[in-house]
Amino acid sequence: MSAKYIFVTGGVVSSLGKGLAAASIGCLLEARGIRVGMMKFDPYLNVDPGTMSPFQHGEVFVTDDGAETDLDMGHYERFTHAKLSRDNNLTSGRIYEQVITKERRGDYLGKTVQVIPHVTNEIKNAMRKVAAECDVCLVEIGGTVGDIESLPFLEAIRQMRQDLGRDNTLFVHVTLVPWIAAAQELKTKPTQHSVKEMLSIGIQPDILLCRTERNLPREMRTKIAAFCNVEEAAVIAARDVANIYELPLAFANEHVDALVLKYLRMTDAPEAKLEKWQDLVHRAYHPKDEVHIAIVGKYVEYEDSYKSLKEALVHGALHSNLKLRVTWIEAEGLETEDGSYVAQLEGFDGILVPGGFGKRGIEGMLNAIRYARERHVPYFGICLGMQTACIEFARNVCGLKDANSGEFDPATPHRIIYKLRELTGVEEMGGTMRLGAWTCVMESGSLAARIYGTTEISERHRHRYEFNREYEALLTGAGLALTGTTPDATYVEIVEIPSHPFFIACQFHPEFKSKPLEPHPLFRDFVSASYANRMAKGRALSQESFATLST
Repeated sequence: MSAKYIFVTGGVVSSLGKGLAAASIGCLLEARGIRVGMMKFDPYLNVDPGTMSPFQHGEVFVTDDGAETDLDMGHYERFTHAKLSRDNNLTSGRIYEQVITKERRGDYLGKTVQVIPHVTNEIKNAMRKVAAECDVCLVEIGGTVGDIESLPFLEAIRQMRQDLGRDNTLFVHVTLVPWIAAAQELKTKPTQHSVKEMLSIGIQPDILLCRTERNLPREMRTKIAAFCNVEEAAVIAARDVANIYELPLAFANEHVDALVLKYLRMTDAPEAKLEKWQDLVHRAYHPKDEVHIAIVGKYVEYEDSYKSLKEALVHGALHSNLKLRVTWIEAEGLETEDGSYVAQLEGFDGILVPGGFGKRGIEGMLNAIRYARERHVPYFGICLGMQTACIEFARNVCGLKDANSGEFDPATPHRIIYKLRELTGVEEMGGTMRLGAWTCVMESGSLAARIYGTTEISERHRHRYEFNREYEALLTGAGLALTGTTPDATYVEIVEIPSHPFFIACQFHPEFKSKPLEPHPLFRDFVSASYANRMAKGRALSQESFATLST
């Protein structure tokens, strides 16, 4: 049987949560035993978000096959078990690139190449490719209805309804019902205009997810249903939730999954099994204590720059029934030579330095790592956080005062970190970035091997620089352990300090593979070690504080 499609669009304003809505619907369908596929089209002309600023676009999510994708792909992977690759996230730029490549090659046999049918056919073919291996394929269209960039994608999904019929396609429209404080009223007009815009291009939404801060009264749902030509039961109040992992349960309470299956003629699907999600949300609202983590990064003004990282920490905290308290520290603010940075780092249970590019803030990161190493505070370094850990160790333990990375100081006499293309074998990778899943082999008995419970893993990468093994003997002789490498021993993947309570750093990005119901082992154990540090220093909450924490 061919797959059915759910198309998720948005109206009025961006950032209404289309990605989370699509992921949550996918989660509910998966809980009913249905194989789901997830896909997103982004209307911008960049071929992918790999070169876009984190301040503008948020994090770049990397898949196993090395695709640099939109951060919504992270939501899809955290909420479902859909297998994602470069085929699951396409931009206007990539679609047009494919069309132009075909035109230059002569595939169109001299025809005039147009948006309809050539661009729309390319979009439809991309959807069919992803849908080939699932029962239901959820397709999110980025941007908002009315954007000129989105029109080819909206036209393509309109055609899909024509091609496949109503029983095999479903339109879910996420819209806004704002609360106007001056009038003390919820207003439905923005939703009405958004649906009117959809109708003008030939798409009648089947389900409306109405984003609202307040309860949506029955009479207001009736009004929206009448003006937007949908069933009253299909007007869903998508209220704000305190924890995003509550969203599938909130949708289940609104019978979204039952409605979807009714419209898609899949009513024989079993009831959803949501016990694990219910337990997860219960733990989120009833923690036994809290844990305080400092993230010392380069893009902390915009939290979406570290979206997967923050969620992976949340997963680790939920596993230990803890409430996560994160403090974002701008690395540049720690760049002092008089030791005054110490005051900014005191009181944290654990310190994490995440990935990034460029030299800005590096000295502040080195100060934070030195503090964690010398004060025996649990430390977790990721990508750049591993490279700076090696540089800090070389400078302050091995005495190489000018040690640095070729990225930050090309003239440094001690290049602890090399540029990727200066290493052997890089020509085979076809570029200067190591991307996607690579195998890592760990030393038996190491902290990393104990955390993972195995000695061979596969993790995702996104970086240009590597540890220079010419300095291996010097650093390991002083107490740094290189406990994870690629199978051919060319690239260093994990470093540790065995004499430290918990000091581990990895070249890869483990946050991309963490899920709320399956927390990543490194984040799970880092949070656990941080909480042990909290307990040892007597910062645990009293029983009287639990009620306050839970609220």
